[in-house]
Amino acid sequence: MPAYAIGNLHPKPVLDEEVLTYMERIQATLDPFGGHFLVHGAQAREVREGTWPGAVVIIGFPAYEDARAWYDSAAYQALIPLRTRHMAGDVLLVDGVPQGYEAAATAARLRASARPA
Repeated sequence: MPAYAIGNLHPKPVLDEEVLTYMERIQATLDPFGGHFLVHGAQAREVREGTWPGAVVIIGFPAYEDARAWYDSAAYQALIPLRTRHMAGDVLLVDGVPQGYEAAATAARLRASARPA
């Protein structure tokens, strides 16, 4: 099942040299774990509900274990300060859904489990 690293980052108006170095080097840390960018630094075109300050980053991985191993790797841990010294944000790792996933089937299971015995 795929997994994703998702970032909501708050870059400053002028990017620092360290952030540019981070951007230049991050792909090499992703490659051993099958990581690839799906979204990189995009601003929301429309916020339909709530608020979303910042830029969106979504990185796909073959599995959660790959995402976790990438984040915990020495190569990526060495890069993190280049970003965090210059921009705030939130980063999380999440599981994706399996191929053929249907929300209605999940709803049916939840309904069935909520019925009194």
